[in-house]
Amino acid sequence: MKKEDLFSDDFLKEFKTGDELNSFLKQLQKRCIEKMVEGELDSHLGYDKHEKSDTSNARNGYGNKKVRTSYGESMIQVPKDREGSFNPMVVPKRGNMVDGIENVIVSLYAKGMSNSDIEEQIREVYNFEVSTSTISRITEKVTADIVAWQNRPLEPVYLIVWMDGIVFKVREGSKVINKTIYIAVGLRRDGKKEVLGLWLGKNESAAFWMSVLTDLKARGVEDILITATDNLNGFTDTIKNVFPESKTQICVVHQIRNACRYVVWKDKKDFTADMKHIYNAPNEKAAKAALEDFAEKWNSKYSYAVKSWRDNWEDLTVFFEFPVEIRKIIYTTNLIENLNGKIRKYTKNKLSFPTDEAVMKYVYLVLREATKKWTMPVRNWGIILNQFLTIYEKRV
Repeated sequence: MKKEDLFSDDFLKEFKTGDELNSFLKQLQKRCIEKMVEGELDSHLGYDKHEKSDTSNARNGYGNKKVRTSYGESMIQVPKDREGSFNPMVVPKRGNMVDGIENVIVSLYAKGMSNSDIEEQIREVYNFEVSTSTISRITEKVTADIVAWQNRPLEPVYLIVWMDGIVFKVREGSKVINKTIYIAVGLRRDGKKEVLGLWLGKNESAAFWMSVLTDLKARGVEDILITATDNLNGFTDTIKNVFPESKTQICVVHQIRNACRYVVWKDKKDFTADMKHIYNAPNEKAAKAALEDFAEKWNSKYSYAVKSWRDNWEDLTVFFEFPVEIRKIIYTTNLIENLNGKIRKYTKNKLSFPTDEAVMKYVYLVLREATKKWTMPVRNWGIILNQFLTIYEKRV
């Protein structure tokens, strides 16, 4: 049978039920695994089956091994060698699970399922038992992945870096306390987004962000053109200390939320509509005029809101220095907040995490799932790149 005919409509009609098709695919996978292991032994010995060889090591029959795959349990024949030095990568010694099912377990774990829930799901879907201790051992492998990922070299230049923190409850000793996962996402020179790292600390502070930025620099980042942040006190100065040429844009959405925090319900609609005239202005001069109109109307009632706009004006209006296409992606940290939303979605059932390592592992896996689709440049990338090249020719 030709490869292209294997899953043709006519071929699939031969199977009257889903169970028949699943049984066929299970047998096909079994044969594939056995052939792969045979090929590994050929490579290990240095000669093909039925060929003559001068080496002392040789084939020595077969052993049976039960393996678990995404199609259920199968009994396969694994070839052996005389010296006992052959350890196939597909189904290693003392292992009975093919990578596919391990990936399923890690994916379910990343979606917030507990070990016992995963155990039940595997039993129902794949019809075999995986103990919670086995599931725990599989997910523990992620810890080594995190260390390698967290220390990988980074690009020398990022056009934009968005930074934000998300708070979790984590057990420390006999208490459960709030800790912050710090997240940084960079826009590379090819227009693609990249999560630069995760860092765990206590309550979000400019001092901790200093250590984050220092880590980025140690991993090879030489320049960041624009940073987009929340309006954490002292954050802009912290960035300037590490990347002095970087422009910092405070998130306008954070500013709006903070300004609205104490506005009474009946005023909120008009209040937010008036603020919109500020950040939707065509240029900074028009925005300044809109701020004065806003102040004249609301200062007597909500003076703190007007003051917060004026105090942060310089960092709130950096986006006016750029063309519209760049403005749209720097005036808010929505991109990273959308990531935070996905993290919250998968961790909402976790009232608290038992250890720092547990919360890091969960967030890392969620990010790995959430960023699988980050394969294309940002929208209007051709235009945006040309604008960056025009403004920052030597630095880009």
